[in-house]
Amino acid sequence: MMWYMRFSEFKTKAVTFSYDDGVVQDRRLAGIFDKYGMKATFNINGAFLGDSRTGDLGEDRSRLSVEEGMEAYKNHEIALHSYTHPFMEQIPHDTMAFEIVKDRECLESAFGRIIKGMAYPMGTTSDEVVEVLKACGVVYSRTTVQTERFGLPTDWLRLPSTCHHNNKRVFELIDAFIEKDVYRSPELFYIWGHSYEFDRNDNWDRIEDICKKLSGKENVWYATNMEIYEYIEAYKRLKTSADGKIFYNPTNTTLYFCDQNLKQYVIAPGETIKI
Repeated sequence: MMWYMRFSEFKTKAVTFSYDDGVVQDRRLAGIFDKYGMKATFNINGAFLGDSRTGDLGEDRSRLSVEEGMEAYKNHEIALHSYTHPFMEQIPHDTMAFEIVKDRECLESAFGRIIKGMAYPMGTTSDEVVEVLKACGVVYSRTTVQTERFGLPTDWLRLPSTCHHNNKRVFELIDAFIEKDVYRSPELFYIWGHSYEFDRNDNWDRIEDICKKLSGKENVWYATNMEIYEYIEAYKRLKTSADGKIFYNPTNTTLYFCDQNLKQYVIAPGETIKI
């Protein structure tokens, strides 16, 4: 007998967003996400909270203050982006650890949350960086790799996206994602970027159209990066008997799955069920 994971309430698809640097344009972007029921992860450099700065093309790249971030990110996840935004793979190991732990310490103190997710500054990493992240308690970290696919992550510390919001195929990919029937493993649409890009390119209508096309789907779970990570990891802990007829859920998460005939099962935290 085959068993297939389902997201919360038997949803077969998930959508998530990841936006970097904690810039002032995040306020407008978070408002759009809230309008359409999207969930996002915002990756922040603790050293630059509240800083004023200008980008290479003259766009405003000032950073939100803690107070502004508390309001903008109230419905979303806050994650790490290193303390000062270096190329992580180009610095010594002890400095790598400082960049991660200091960012955690700063953001956790400022926002009152436990923070264990991350996006790599510049999107680059190495095996050495990954090992340091593990030692510092980071459980996932996003790269800038675009797969243009919808498979679930297999390496959370080298996490790719489906695409950047400016990918020329983004609307084609959204249509394919929405229209595809999912039978076995559930699927994920993952979009990343920087909100200042919408000012620089004068295309705020693009993210509005992306959210509009993805919103309101009954079979889609709209979740943060961490929510998706934690659900998948909880499902992996589901225990089964040798004959596959008894299931025990040792986690604190209600889990959903189906058999090869698409018969649905739900198992509460601490519950044992016989099938």
